[in-house]
Amino acid sequence: MSMTATDTPRRMPARIWLALAIFAAFAALPLFALATGDPFLLLIGTRILAYAIAAMALDLILGYGAMVSFGHAAYLGFGAYAVAILNSYGVTDLVLHILVAAAVSAIFALITGAISLRTRGVYFIMITLAFGQMAYFFFVSLSAYGGDDGTPLQSRSTLFGTDALENDLVMFYVALALLVALFAVATRIVGSRFGRVLIGTRENPVRMEAIGLAPFRYQLTAFVISGCMTSVAGVMLANQAEFVSPSFMNWHRSGELIVMVVLGGVGNLTGAIGGAVVALLLEDWLAVLTQHWKLLFGVFLILMVLYSPHGITGALERLTLRLKRGRK
Repeated sequence: MSMTATDTPRRMPARIWLALAIFAAFAALPLFALATGDPFLLLIGTRILAYAIAAMALDLILGYGAMVSFGHAAYLGFGAYAVAILNSYGVTDLVLHILVAAAVSAIFALITGAISLRTRGVYFIMITLAFGQMAYFFFVSLSAYGGDDGTPLQSRSTLFGTDALENDLVMFYVALALLVALFAVATRIVGSRFGRVLIGTRENPVRMEAIGLAPFRYQLTAFVISGCMTSVAGVMLANQAEFVSPSFMNWHRSGELIVMVVLGGVGNLTGAIGGAVVALLLEDWLAVLTQHWKLLFGVFLILMVLYSPHGITGALERLTLRLKRGRK
C-alpha cells in the first residue's frame, strides 16, 4: 500500500529537537553533580530553570507579539511574594502558591495591559516600566515583610502535604517539570490559530484589523498568559533562594530577561530557554574571572547581536544548514 503525500508524517521541527536536548541535559545534571561531588549545582540548575520559564514567557509577547515589556519582572515578584505571604499565614502548598500567584498576575496584567496596549513603541516600553516600578515600590513599602531588605522564608513550599521540596533534587525536578509543561503549552499556543493571529499582528496590525480581527484582544490575552507563566518562575525562585525581596521585580531584572531573550533568539521559545542558560552560566563563569564581568558580558552580547541577529539558536540553525549542504 503506497503512502500518499497527505499520509507522510510531519517531521518534528529542529527547534523542538533542540529543546528536547536541553531538557535531557537538565535531567542529567543531578548525575553530573553527584559525579563531581558538587550538590550546589542543583541550586544553580533550579535558578536557571526558573529564569528559563520567565524568559520563555516574555518571548511569547516580545517575539511573537512585538510587545517589549520592561516591567515583566513584576510578575516574578508576585510569584515570590505569594510564597512568602501565604507561608506566613500557614498556607504552604506549592499548587496553591502557583494558583494565587497566577491569579494576582492575571489581574495586574489585565489592568496594566489594557492601558499599555493603547500605546505603541517606546511609549509601550515606558508605561510597562512605570507599572513595574509601581509594583516594586509597593512591595518595598511592606515593612511586615522586610520592606527593601526582604524576608527569609519560614520554609519551602510543601508538595502534596509533604516537605519534599526541602530536598534540592526534588525541587530541581519539579522546576524542570514545570518548564517542560509550560514549554508545551507555549508551543501549542504559538502553533494555534491564536498564535498565528498574534504573529500576524506583529507583522501588520492594520491588515489584521482589515480582515476583521481585533489585535487588541489577542495581544491582551497573550500579555495576561505571559504574566501568569512568569509568576510560576517567581514561585520557584523564592523556593530556590528561600528568601524574597523587591529586588526580584526591579526594572534591572526586566532588562536581564530581555537580554536572555535577545541572546537566545527573539521569536523562538527554545532560544529563550537557551538564552537564559547561556546568560546565567556566563554570569557565573565570568564573575570567577573578574569583578568587572558585566563588561565582558556586554562585549559578548554586542558581538552576538552584530554577527548573529537571531541569537544563539539562529547561529546553530545556520551551522546545521551549512553542514547539510556540505554533505550534499
